[in-house]
This record gives sequence, C-alpha cells and structure tokens, in this order.
Amino acid sequence: MDVKTNGNISFWYADIGGIPQKRPPLPGDREADVCIIGAGYTGLWTAYYLKKADPTLNIVVLEREFAGFGGSGRNGGWLSGGFSWSREKYAKTSSRGAVVDMQNAMAGTVDEVERVTRAEGIDADLIRVDKLVAATNAAQLARVREEYQFALDWQMPPERLQLLSAQEAAKRINIADVKGAVLYRNMARVQPAKLVRGLAKVVESLGVAIYEGTSVTSFEKGRVSTDRGTVRAKSIIRATEGFSAGLPGYERTWLALNSAQIVTEPVPEALWKEIGWAGHELLGDAAHAYCYAQRTREGRITMGGRGVPYRYGSKTDVNGQTQQATIDALHGILTRLLPQTKSLKIDHAWCGVLGVPRDWCTTAGFDRSTGIGWAGGYVGLGVSSSNLAGRTLTDLVLNRETALTGLPWVNRTVRKWEPEPFRWLGVHSMYQLYRMADEREFAGLPKTSKLAALADGITGH
Repeated sequence: MDVKTNGNISFWYADIGGIPQKRPPLPGDREADVCIIGAGYTGLWTAYYLKKADPTLNIVVLEREFAGFGGSGRNGGWLSGGFSWSREKYAKTSSRGAVVDMQNAMAGTVDEVERVTRAEGIDADLIRVDKLVAATNAAQLARVREEYQFALDWQMPPERLQLLSAQEAAKRINIADVKGAVLYRNMARVQPAKLVRGLAKVVESLGVAIYEGTSVTSFEKGRVSTDRGTVRAKSIIRATEGFSAGLPGYERTWLALNSAQIVTEPVPEALWKEIGWAGHELLGDAAHAYCYAQRTREGRITMGGRGVPYRYGSKTDVNGQTQQATIDALHGILTRLLPQTKSLKIDHAWCGVLGVPRDWCTTAGFDRSTGIGWAGGYVGLGVSSSNLAGRTLTDLVLNRETALTGLPWVNRTVRKWEPEPFRWLGVHSMYQLYRMADEREFAGLPKTSKLAALADGITGH
C-alpha cells in the first residue's frame, strides 16, 4: 500500500502544522530542586503537579529532542484509564484490595486529565467515548466473554462495561464478521501531540525550565550530566519510558517495544454512513496481535498495531519511519475489519516505542537514599497511566504518604530483561506465535490456540 508520508515523527504533528521548533538547550551548569529527564507525558505531568503543589520549587526538564518527540506525540490517542497488566502479579506483592484501589485510581485518570485540560485551556480534541473490543471469530468471542467476567470478578463497576451481541456491536461500528464485543465506558479520545504540546506550554508558564536539544549522558545522586552542562539537583526523575534503554546502565531495564500506525485520508460522509462509528468509540479487537484505532477530529481513521515488534538491542526508529511490511499489515487489518475502507488512500504512517518491563507490569518509584525516581513501562497505556505517575511521583518527591504512594506499583522492582540475542529471539518468537495463533483461530479453531499460551510463556506476558 502506497503512503504519502512515512515517518516525520507522526501524523499528529502534521495535523498541527508540522514539527515544532526546539526550545533553547541547557545554557550550561545550573542547580535545581528537581531535575526531570524526558519531556513526554510523564515528565511534564510530574513537573505540573510538583509546581502546583509547591510553586517555589526550581524545576528543570531536560529533553534530547523536543517535548512530545517520543510516544507522547505518536500514540493512538486512547485516554482509557485501562488496566491490562496482570492483577495477579501485583497482588502477589500486595493484596487484592490494593490492586482494586490501583485499578480505580487508573480509571480516575480520565476525569483528571479532562479536568486539567479544561482548567488550563489545553485543546487536545478530548471527547468522552466508549471503547469497543470486537470479536470476529469464535475464539475471540470466547475471550471477550472471559474478559468481561474477569473484569467483574476484579470489582470493575458493572455500569462501566457491557457485553454486546453481534447486532449491537454492528450498530455502533459496521465491522465485518463481528460476532460480539465488550464495551467499556468512561474513556476518552485525544489528539496526542496537542495534549503534550499544550501541557508543555502550561508547565513552562508555571515557571518550569524546559531545555530541548539536550542529551543526558549519565546521572547519579544529585547530578545529571549532559552534552550541554551539568544540573545538580536534590531530586532526579527518570521519565524516559520507551527510550530508557538508551541510557547507560538501563539497557535491560525496559524493553523498547515498537508500535506503528497508519491514518487514512478524510473519510467521505457517504462512507461514514456505511461504517457507522457515530459515537467515535475507541476500537480494538480480540486478536492476539491486537490493533487499536480511532476516528479523528477531522474524520480520518487511524489504525495501529505492533508491525515489526522489536529492533535488536532495543534500538529505536529514525524519526518515526516504519517498514513497508508494517504499513501493508496495518492496511490489511483495517480492510479486514472495515472492508468499506478499501478505496481510501493512506496519508501517513509512523511508529514509535513503548517501554515493557520484564513482567509486563508498570512501575513508579522513588529511592529516597539517592533522590532518584522513575515511572514508566506502561506497555501501551501511557496516555492515562502517565498522569497517575505524575501525581504519584509528586507525593513521593515531597515525602507525602498518601493513598497514591501506597498503591502496589510504587517502588515495585522486577528483574532485568535477558541480554541479546535472547531478548530479540524471545520477542519475535512471541509475536510469530501470536500470528500463527490468530491464523488458526480465523481458520475455524473454536477456542484460543495453545500457541498463544506458549507465546505468553516465552516472555512472561
């Protein structure tokens, strides 16, 4: 499938007039109360809440490229408040009740992000929507039903989700061969770049210094070294998410998992009548190699998925450019789910990385002995999780014991990923098995393929 633009960070920047001009770099050595490494959602939310809690704090944010260069400016725009990490893994180191508290706190991020965008005048195309996870074969339908019951078993409020029949799902979005779906309420759709750029502007207006074009070369207790000078700070926050493997000493902390998207040309009104999607729902499916899609503000369709899932050595892409095979695969998913779109052109394709811990469970923490904190490893849920991370890190830095600092993701440690080539072999084997499992299920296997369980076992997914 031909595409007009491949890379150039993401479509989201093309949508707002192009890649922004960088702010000035760090002008030399300086001191601060808090130094934050990374100007994505995590770093900016942390700076925002810290400055709101204590306006006297001297806060410096360091960014190698520009605010929102990474996943914050490239993601699928799902402000879901979701919780797809293993509840059982968190419960082993805390309690069932604590995990439910964390689940509820994550769900609350949707209201909180909406509150802040309204209060601060951030236009992020935020609208409240539902999320539809569709099943298009028997095995997927069984998983959708299991997912629904699992959520109820973990005390998700019944009014937040609903099982849909094939007819009910098709009334929302006219998906080919839909067998049913699970619907999640109280979520939101955003334009990612507009959110991160708006947040950066607000943070800067509060008096936070954001230095772009500044590469961090190392950091230790009280000191962050860059190619532009040294920042000495009592508290340091590592907010580098999928780019963490590029920092010395963090090569195996979080795996840099690749994700890619395509976006169509604007969809004609007549075609929208065929597709439906009047509710602007977030759309995913129950395949093992799952997808994520949205209907954008100006009436396009974005479709995302893993594509080529991992680059050797946790390497990252070059300015968002992705492989032709990935573009073709994503176009195939789009036209399989929505064959009405076959005549549409693809205007833009791009990719980025997200952070994956060894146990696939996100963490936030602060080491009081070193003054170094961190948050990330969101495994694809960063739009909402980063907000909770920012509030949690604020309480930790200010040494406040709150409900947030007692949640089970706080200061949770897991082992590192294996060295190469085992890391590369494991991730690629997992996704190859997922693809094989999906093929068997589409061919008529009525239940989840055992290959999917084997894939999960290889990497602890």
